[in-house]
Amino acid sequence: MLAKQLSVFLENKSGRLTEVTEVLGDAGINLSAMSIADNSDFGILRCIVSEPERAYQALKEAHFAVKITDVIGFTCPNTSGSLARVMKYLAEAGVFIEYMYSFANGDVAHVIIRPTDLAACEEILVEKKVDLLAASDLYKL
Repeated sequence: MLAKQLSVFLENKSGRLTEVTEVLGDAGINLSAMSIADNSDFGILRCIVSEPERAYQALKEAHFAVKITDVIGFTCPNTSGSLARVMKYLAEAGVFIEYMYSFANGDVAHVIIRPTDLAACEEILVEKKVDLLAASDLYKL
């Protein structure tokens, strides 16, 4: 099940992340998950939000470079080896993961991945009975 993720390009300078969170907060949009990757000049904030389309518009209006990307969310037990098992399913099928971020909450780990082949990835996860997250559930985490 595909979900929408925002990717926001940020200059590496103090206060830029604060500005993004203020824009989203002022628009009444909740952040469910996020990850930041950076290099020396800029960073990419990847985030799952309660209302992706509204968040996109709010950030565009605030002059942020932002795009929407499809990702896949799933859960697995928060135990040793659970994620490795899922990754092995995908690796054996030749599915390449561009990036991933995750967080645990009690006995469950929530994982967000961006595979190069979304359809193949989703098909394998369904076939292997991995607990996929509906977009509406992911937006509410």
